[in-house]
Amino acid sequence: MKRTLAHILKSFGFLKFDLLARSVTVHPTADEAEVDDLLLVKDGEIEKWACFGCPGGCGKMIALSLNPTQRPRWKVTFDFWQRPTVKPSVHQLNECGCHFWITSGRIRWCERGNRSNRGLGHPTGSRRG
Repeated sequence: MKRTLAHILKSFGFLKFDLLARSVTVHPTADEAEVDDLLLVKDGEIEKWACFGCPGGCGKMIALSLNPTQRPRWKVTFDFWQRPTVKPSVHQLNECGCHFWITSGRIRWCERGNRSNRGLGHPTGSRRG
């Protein structure tokens, strides 16, 4: 219900986000990772992975480890609308090469992120929406 309301508010310009989070219990396949969903893979109450489609347009799935004992690792927090904030930044080391932050569900491109591959990016540094 909250997701549906968030999408309605976005369509009227009252809420801005590029990603909304939702929990899953099974690690998604590359086909299941969408650009506008951050899938939080959980085992009970333990958060294991944050997975989403690369916003740079390469079509790859990004899987960020949330395991506090592993390196590299990321931390994901959520607001009331389930808009994720991911720390630290995400930097693809594959052919895509994009580099960005996720803050309150918005993609914020880094200054030297791969500008040519910002398929979903906006010239001012964030996606519209």
